[in-house]
Amino acid sequence: MHTVAVLALDQVIPFDLGTPLEVFTRTRLPDGRTPYRVRVCAATPTVNAGAFTLQAHWGLDALADADTIVLPGCATPTAPLDDDVLHALRAAAARGTRIASICSGAFILAATGLLDGLRATTHWVAAPLLAARHPAVEVDPDVLYVDNGQFLTSAGAAAGLDLCLHLIRRDHGSAVAADAARLSVVPLEREGGQAQFIVHDPPPVPRGATMEPLLAWLEDNAARDLTLEDIAARAGMSTRTLNRRFREQTGTTPLQWLLRARVRRAQYLLEATDHPVDRIAAQVGFGSPTAFRDRFKRVVGTNPGGYRAAFRTVRALA
Repeated sequence: MHTVAVLALDQVIPFDLGTPLEVFTRTRLPDGRTPYRVRVCAATPTVNAGAFTLQAHWGLDALADADTIVLPGCATPTAPLDDDVLHALRAAAARGTRIASICSGAFILAATGLLDGLRATTHWVAAPLLAARHPAVEVDPDVLYVDNGQFLTSAGAAAGLDLCLHLIRRDHGSAVAADAARLSVVPLEREGGQAQFIVHDPPPVPRGATMEPLLAWLEDNAARDLTLEDIAARAGMSTRTLNRRFREQTGTTPLQWLLRARVRRAQYLLEATDHPVDRIAAQVGFGSPTAFRDRFKRVVGTNPGGYRAAFRTVRALA
């Protein structure tokens, strides 16, 4: 039987902790057998899990017998790790143990050095911090999970489900994984990546910056067929000067900012209205539905129809 050890450290996120427990313990093979044995391990007798205190039945020594170790996220991902934890994880890796992280659990895995030179992901909010603290790790904030073979990482919250189902599929095939997905009432595979869950707010501009009035005008007129010359005329400067100052203050170009503004508006319309996608493309200023679909998928990570299916009910209820 395959042993899955879920390592609960101080301030463990209960959702991340519960996901592998539920998914792996409910998995069944076609003959009814349970393929996984799940253990919750900890470095201390009790673990602060925020809303409750956890008492784990197994300590760090149980990691030595695990076939897979899962690292749930912690509320303070940058908290220093005990040397005993780092040693236990590195020793497990040296034995060939598979190690997977959920959400900010990637910070724990990265702290061991095992992700150096590898691609990894975490919750999109924490991705810049992970990249800054561990520059040897190639952080990809746009995917639900990354499989490097022995080491795997996943994005936030529900992406832990995607990762666990992926592990089951690796171990026992798509049929068993699909059955586990049905029990969890989730699709076996989701279209797109984390990008579709990111709120694409306008790039921050310093209060009082010279571009601030122009950005407000662009937001209000995003649906118009604007050229760089039109925007420069509104700003009262040459296109060259506009590009330079715009990039200095926003980090992007006027036309790229305008395209993002159109996509933001399209996200709202897809969530809040029943307008056909082609109509929304025209409403937000795209010259053709094809151009709109291509740009939307590039920015958001999924097509307009997939985005609407995921978020229409949420916005309508709100």
